[in-house]
Order: sequence, then C-alpha cells, then structure tokens
Amino acid sequence: MRTDTRTAHVARKTKETDIELDLTLEGSGTVSVTTGIGFFDHMLELFAHHGRFDLALRATGDLDVDGHHTVEDVGLVLGQAFAEALGDKRGIRRYAWCALPMDEALALVAVDVSGRPYLVYDADLAGVRVGAFEADLTGHFLRSLATRAGLTLHVRLLSGDDPHHMVEAVFKGVARALASACAVEQPGGEVPSTKGTL
Repeated sequence: MRTDTRTAHVARKTKETDIELDLTLEGSGTVSVTTGIGFFDHMLELFAHHGRFDLALRATGDLDVDGHHTVEDVGLVLGQAFAEALGDKRGIRRYAWCALPMDEALALVAVDVSGRPYLVYDADLAGVRVGAFEADLTGHFLRSLATRAGLTLHVRLLSGDDPHHMVEAVFKGVARALASACAVEQPGGEVPSTKGTL
C-alpha cells in the first residue's frame, strides 16, 4: 500500500485572474472552493467529493467581463496540480473510464494519464446557462485541465434534458475516471509505459 501522500500547491496570478490551489490525491473529498461563480463552485465541490480528492481553491477573476477567464484558468491550475502531484506516475493505473448517470443525463468519460494532452468533447451546451455559469465553458475547463495535466480525455454526453444534470454528469464522470486512472495499483512499480516515461 502506498504510504506517501501525493500533493501539490499551485498559484497563478495574471491581469485577469488570481488563483491559489491545494490538491491532495489521497484525500477524503474535503473541499473548500470559492470562484465567484456559484454553480462552478458546486461542480468543483462535486468533482473533489466524487474523486475523493482534497481540494482547497480560491480564485478571483474579471467576472465583470464574464466567467471565461476564471473557469479556464482554474482548469489550468487544477491540471498543473494534478501533474505535479502525480510526479513520474510510477505504479499508477493510467487508464480508466466511467459511465455516469444523473437522472436523465448520461456522460461517458475515458481518460489516459498519458502525458499527451488531447480532448475529445461531445456535448451540445452552447448558449445554455445554469445560474451565472455558461454551460459551454465546461469544454474550456476540460481542455485546460487536460492540457496542463497531460491527459488524453474523451467526454461524451450521451443524453440529457436538464442542463444542471448534464454538466453535473460530466464533472462527476471526469472525477471518477480520473481518480481511478491516478490510483496506485503497483506501489513502487514501473511507469505504466513501454517507453519508460509518461
């Protein structure tokens, strides 16, 4: 059983956003999130809870413009935190998937912690708002996360009528798949690649 705890602290400050984040992969789902976008906070809380990650996040951004920079930059910082916490990825499972139902909504997520960032995102949420959150920013968040974490990430929203449920199914599905892929199944084992590195 792995005894060390994989953690990361990442801070990022630009003219558009100011973000500080702490992540623990071997967590219990303890979360403290504030971004200024209520529904986005809710999704990040669900993400941490269902992935069993400990997450502390404080983000301020130019919400007088819109939520784009805040959501995108939180994805970048969270992705960087995953990359740092995973280190050389020795002994991790690497591949995982999740089919996540949320009432009428169903999201299918597959992830490879490959070191090669790539997002395939199939969810028609353009022009939809949930509270102050523009639902199509979900794709921007996932692209930022995948880019900085080095994930090959496939997300397909297979069904759904309620935008809240649709976005929630995506966030929960990504959390569950990512938690499984990051899990250490061979403590002290090799990097799960014939190349010897990820």
